Parts: sequence; structure tokens; C-alpha cells
Amino acid sequence: MKYAFPDNFWWGSASSALQTEGAREGETTWDYWFAREPNRFHNGVGPQQTSTFYQHWKTDIQLLKQLNHNSFRTSISWARLIPDGIGEVNPEAVDFYNQVIDELNEQGITPFMTLFHFDMPMAMQEIGGWENRDVVDAYARYAQICFELFGDRVLHWFTFNEPIVPVEGGYLYDFHYPNVVDFRRAATVAYHTVLAHAKAVQAYRAGHYAGEIGIVLNLTPSYPRSQNPADVKAAHIADLMFNRSFLDPVLRGEYPADLVALLKAYDQLPACKPEDSALIAEGKIDLLGVNYYQPRRVKCRDSAVNPQAPFMPEWFFDNYEMPGRKMNPYRGWEIYAPGIYDILVNLRDNYGNPRCFISENGMGVENEQRFIENGQVNDQYRIEFISEHLTWLHKGISEGCNCLGYHMWTFIDNWSWCNAYKNRYGFIQLDLETQQRTMKKSGEWFADTALHNSFDKE
Repeated sequence: MKYAFPDNFWWGSASSALQTEGAREGETTWDYWFAREPNRFHNGVGPQQTSTFYQHWKTDIQLLKQLNHNSFRTSISWARLIPDGIGEVNPEAVDFYNQVIDELNEQGITPFMTLFHFDMPMAMQEIGGWENRDVVDAYARYAQICFELFGDRVLHWFTFNEPIVPVEGGYLYDFHYPNVVDFRRAATVAYHTVLAHAKAVQAYRAGHYAGEIGIVLNLTPSYPRSQNPADVKAAHIADLMFNRSFLDPVLRGEYPADLVALLKAYDQLPACKPEDSALIAEGKIDLLGVNYYQPRRVKCRDSAVNPQAPFMPEWFFDNYEMPGRKMNPYRGWEIYAPGIYDILVNLRDNYGNPRCFISENGMGVENEQRFIENGQVNDQYRIEFISEHLTWLHKGISEGCNCLGYHMWTFIDNWSWCNAYKNRYGFIQLDLETQQRTMKKSGEWFADTALHNSFDKE
């Protein structure tokens, strides 16, 4: 069967500054954390050892062209552009980003630019990071500088990538710096991130730029174990905390009332100012990026909460391992392609069918060298993963969902937070010793799909 996509569909991939560029002038939280606790990073490989996009941007953009990308998302590093977060703009960073943006446009690849992809300047973290409203203002200034410098050529902007992740990682579950476990502080970080987002949107609108502004959210559909009311309620609370805590403010301009009531009942609400609600209402977006990797399956708790334990989302649900689920064993994640369809239908039916696109979807596999045949990684498993997800995406579009594109994570094997190069995600294989780049089988498949705006599947 042939699956054809709408005209002008965005075919491309996503990456980030910190994971690809390499050495920066300004220190980020990742540089600081790695210098102090290299043992927390897979094989002791830190954020300096990336896929060297800073040196190889021109040839890498040629690879994007070979992959028949018509669009590509990356991010600007706040710490590279403004090393201390608030002071002088680094002219070398301006030159670098100008060259990248101009080259992308020249090659017919539309740049999609993210302003913040987990890389807090350490100078900003030292004054409290997102817990401090001064950092919110510093971010708004940084955003405005980016719009002024690059807004004539970048027409698709995103304030944040997966803003729930620094909340979870840094303030609940101890997998990002500053390794705090404190729900109220996590709620403050999340709240101030929404305020920072809204201030950036406000600045963009005030500048009357020609493009559009949005945000990229990692949406994880929450599926209850059963239709028992206790399981359904557990899934609803997981959805409120992990999806709707950002989805509702950016699409509806306000928080879900039942999330506010829940946090209030447990005395976990962040400090709010009277003028905040009007600001949040101004943060409604033009375009939503959806990152989808895995579903969240939950059931009601079947044991009592330890009252001495820190307040956590898991007070309200347990994770549920569905029998027979399909797994990516290398990442420990369930593979569930219909989830991409369920997300789009939810957006269509409950959020006014916003303009959106799949901004990340991908499959990380360990030790891909074992699949090399005739000098090329034969990653048929990745082709199957993509085509399965695209089939469900196609179904959503055919039923009226307003999805405009599909970006894969990622175009080249890159450094991944604490996992370094353990799992490879790219269309292009990266040899870490030589920095040689070789297209995988999936890259050829994707290039063909993008070229014909369609693919065939039995």
C-alpha cells in the first residue's frame, strides 16, 4: 500500500546545540556537572565529545541535503551566544549561527530553531536557574536578541524543547543537574519555564516578525491498565502532571483546574503573582512540536504511600507493565506506534486541532556496528520503526489532524546526555575515532520517502 503525504510536508530531523556542537565559550550545567561527577556519565564521556557540528557544519548540511531534508531543527546555545547568560553577546557565536542559518536556507532546508534545549548557562544556574525569576527575565532578553539577530531568516521558532524533562530530571528523579528531589521546587521550575516561554512569545509578537513561534513538548499518552475508576483516575493524574502541565498553558493559555486543585490540596503550588495569569494567556503558540517516543502505562497504587517519603507524582499511580508489549531492549522503552495517532486525535478533539508536527521520534540501538554489511549499517529495524509510526501518522492526517511534518531524532549519531554514545539514533553513522560519517540503510530509505513524499508498505 502506498502512503502519500500532503504537499509541502516537512521531512527532516532534529538535533540540539549541546549534543552536536562541541566546545563552547560559556559553561553550561552539563559542563559543570561532568567536571565534578564524570562517573554519572556513560563511559565517562562528557559534553565536549560531540559530533563536532561546530567544525563540520558545512559538510553536515550537505548530508542533510543528501537525506532530502526540506527542514531541520537544531538549537541555539544560550551559553555560546551570551556566555554569562546576561552580558555581552559573543560575536563568534553570531557568526557561527549566521553561517549555519544561511547555508541551510541556501540548500533549500528550512531552519527550525529552538532557544533552550536543556543547556542552562552555569552562571544562570548559580543564581537559582529556573527557580529564580531573574533568570526568566534573562531568558526573555536572550530570546529577543535571537529574534533580532536571526528572525529575518528563521521563520519557525521554539521557546523550549521538552520543558518537562529538566523538571523531572533536575528536581524530581535525579538524572539531570542540580539533582534535587523536591516537588515544590520542581513545580516552581515548571511554572517559571511557562512564564519564560510566555515572555519570549510576547517579545516575538511585539517584534512583528514574519514567522511563527511555538514550543516542543514530549507527549506521553497515559493509558490506564483497565477501565476501573481507580486506574482511570491514576492515568488522568499522570496526564495532568506530565503532559497537560505544559500543553494547557501553551494551547489554552491557562492551567488545568484539577491540576491546580491537586497541587493546592498537597501544598505544592509555586508562588504566583497577580499579573502571571495574563502573561501566561499571552503565551499561546502558533505551532506545536510533538516529540513522541513511548507511551506511559499506569495503574492505581496498590500499596500505601510512605508518609515520610518526599511528595512525588508516584503518590497517585504506579507504572504498569502491559503483558506482550513490544520493547526496545537497549533503551528500555516500549515501542507503541498507535500512540502517535492518539496524540494527534487528542489535539484535534480537545485542543482545537492546532498546527503541529512530529518534531522527534526515534529509536536508539546499542552496538550498531554488528549490523554493518558492506561498510554500511543495515538498520532495517529503524526503517520498520519509522514506517510503522508514519502509518499511524498518516491515519491521523487522513482523519483531519493538522500535522504538517515529521522530524526524526536524529540525523547523525550524537552525544546523548548521561548516555553519551551508548545508543545510536542517527541516519548517519559517526565513527568517533575518525569523525567519518557514513549513511545507514535508514538514511537511504528516508531520503527516498522524503523525495517522493510517500512510501510503500505491505
